[in-house]
Amino acid sequence: MLSSIAKPLAALALAAVLIAIAIAALGASPLGVFAALGEGAFGSWYACVDTLVKSTPLIFTGLAVAIAFSGALWNIGADGQLTIGAIAAGAVGTHLGDFPHSIAIVIILAAGAFGGAMWGGIAGWLRARRDVNEVISTIMLNFVAVQMLSWMVHGPLMEPSRAYPTSSPIASAAQLDFYFAPSRLNLGMLTAVILAVGCYVLLFNTSAGFELRAMGRNRRAATFFGVRIPALTVWVMALSGALAGLGGAVQVSAISHRLYEKLSPGWGFEAIAVALVARLNPIAIVPAALLFGALDNGSQAMQRTQGISPELVQVIQGLVILIILAFDTPAWSAMRENIFGASGDDAAAVPPVAEAPDA
Repeated sequence: MLSSIAKPLAALALAAVLIAIAIAALGASPLGVFAALGEGAFGSWYACVDTLVKSTPLIFTGLAVAIAFSGALWNIGADGQLTIGAIAAGAVGTHLGDFPHSIAIVIILAAGAFGGAMWGGIAGWLRARRDVNEVISTIMLNFVAVQMLSWMVHGPLMEPSRAYPTSSPIASAAQLDFYFAPSRLNLGMLTAVILAVGCYVLLFNTSAGFELRAMGRNRRAATFFGVRIPALTVWVMALSGALAGLGGAVQVSAISHRLYEKLSPGWGFEAIAVALVARLNPIAIVPAALLFGALDNGSQAMQRTQGISPELVQVIQGLVILIILAFDTPAWSAMRENIFGASGDDAAAVPPVAEAPDA
């Protein structure tokens, strides 16, 4: 029987087998391709750090998606919330030069979290008060956030020479320190892991987390037992946005040190896959994000050494998601029962997203 932990691993293994067959059919060496992928992701100290750098925003946005999805709120706007958090951090960060380093870091991260919370809270308020489907509102807010970033770096926050569409660099006091230079190892990565543990405690060890999961399973039953659905909806979406916005602030503070167009390559959308692979378990989001970060980081080495398009990585990611979803279908359950016998754990294996929100 596949446990909730084993399913993602089995899905990855099955996806690897299918991709290996396709690679062999194209006349390339599957072992060579996967070896190049692993070498690019973990072949050296700097490769490992770069994998962590690519994984960090996926942890923040993955947590944002998982928190919202656990309450059956389909937050598709983590990318926009991250962008707004980055804008807030970039705008504040240039004015923190006279602050002590520790205080400046707290301020810039708080600004990012606040920006993301505000952006997520808008979608939550629209859902709670106007019954606007959060899928639509969060997707539309993504476009608004992207255009707002473009306007900022071409207008109010554009660097003084006006030669490049970027903002001025944030003050050095607001920059997260690198460790083992010239690597980009920084405390933002540790912050993401700590938040993952905190989100797990919130979901599974607090009354607020219980109410959130109850709302995700059955809104009518939760309302009957006294859960204030409208208030909880706004609160959850704001918290989800704060997590994504904090990821944007960390990216500005630790990596880019300034704003520029297309700051996010789509982390908020990739985070949906990360959260699904982790089955909405906040702690499991850390290794899931590392997996996706490794695939992204190793894809360039795979292209250089084997001549295989890095788009293959996206195929692998898509196959993993499809296979995990297939494991939860009635057809798979029936086949498994025929082979291994009936199991009493099927209901426990279904993630909270199985319950759809009210239209």
